[in-house]
Amino acid sequence: MTGILVASALALLVSLLGTPLLMRILRRYGYGQHIREEGPEAHHDKRGTPTMGGIVIIAGAVVGYFGAHLAPVVIELVRFVFDSGHTEVDWAFHPTASGLLVMGLFVGLGLVGFLDDFIKIFMQRSLGLRSGAKMAGQAVVGIGFAYGATQFPNNYTYTPGSQHLSFLRDFGPPMLLPVFVIWALLLIVGFSNAVNLTDGLDGLATGATILALVAYVIIGNWQLRQSCVNVLEPNCYTVRDPLDLAVVAAAGLGGCIGFLWYNAPPAKIFMGDTGSLALGGLIVGLAITTRTELLILVLGGLFVLITASVMVQVSFFRLTGRRVLRMAPLQHHFELKGWAETTIVIRFWIIQGLFVGIGIGLFYLEWMPR
Repeated sequence: MTGILVASALALLVSLLGTPLLMRILRRYGYGQHIREEGPEAHHDKRGTPTMGGIVIIAGAVVGYFGAHLAPVVIELVRFVFDSGHTEVDWAFHPTASGLLVMGLFVGLGLVGFLDDFIKIFMQRSLGLRSGAKMAGQAVVGIGFAYGATQFPNNYTYTPGSQHLSFLRDFGPPMLLPVFVIWALLLIVGFSNAVNLTDGLDGLATGATILALVAYVIIGNWQLRQSCVNVLEPNCYTVRDPLDLAVVAAAGLGGCIGFLWYNAPPAKIFMGDTGSLALGGLIVGLAITTRTELLILVLGGLFVLITASVMVQVSFFRLTGRRVLRMAPLQHHFELKGWAETTIVIRFWIIQGLFVGIGIGLFYLEWMPR
């Protein structure tokens, strides 16, 4: 529990203090958001707002995660010094395979998003990396994560990921390794792009991600308490590193909360693809390593809903030549209907909160007394 608190506190501190510094740097070099001409008119006033704020979310999460592992060493060292050497110092530094893989996916997709954002800013256009190049970058990072998730068994032969499908836990026969890699890649690309689509209004994606990460802090804690490593029971979890995954979620959570202070309407900075791709990858990485792959369709319900709105809009237009929504993604439809931006953001946060509540309820359902 201490690691979770330290990770979230450090990430929050870095994000809160680092975001104003990043904004000054971005303004100095003119790295501002380019707005699509076909977008809602209200968005034109946002042209030039600093973007690539995902950098500080990633930085905060990385510092929070590794700081949480260093904190016990620092505490023991202080005790060693003040107790005149009578306390044994534990010099071990133990990030887990699961935690490092999820953090690697998070940072790797953030790098792909950073390249996309930088090209947009440098070329002064609304499109960054070509779709093929962007997909290739996501594929390289995603395949590396998916393959790594099947390696590094612990003493109980549990690997960070499983080649089974999972909802609340693993079920069904195992997939062949190439099939699992393709499945994981579909989840990674799909969800990272879903968060990217959601990041269209001030604070919307950040707030929704915070709620999803709260769920994974809770899930990791519960899986630790019911781990097959600690207690062999019929319903125990075969998750390799549940506590460290809760620390990863807490680090991302702290980074997002600090950033939301400046990203809330009216936003002083945007996360850009740097943040949205990274956060989508973080959520999927946690889902795969906690064996809740299909549960993210509920825990990330708002992201799924907004992505579905785009798919329906495009499909219906190609079939009939007409639109279902005034504009996709869904949040822009309500903008064009005259809803205030803050109203949309808060109501969508409420919807995401309901999805997370349902998801947590489903997760605990099998533990309810019958």
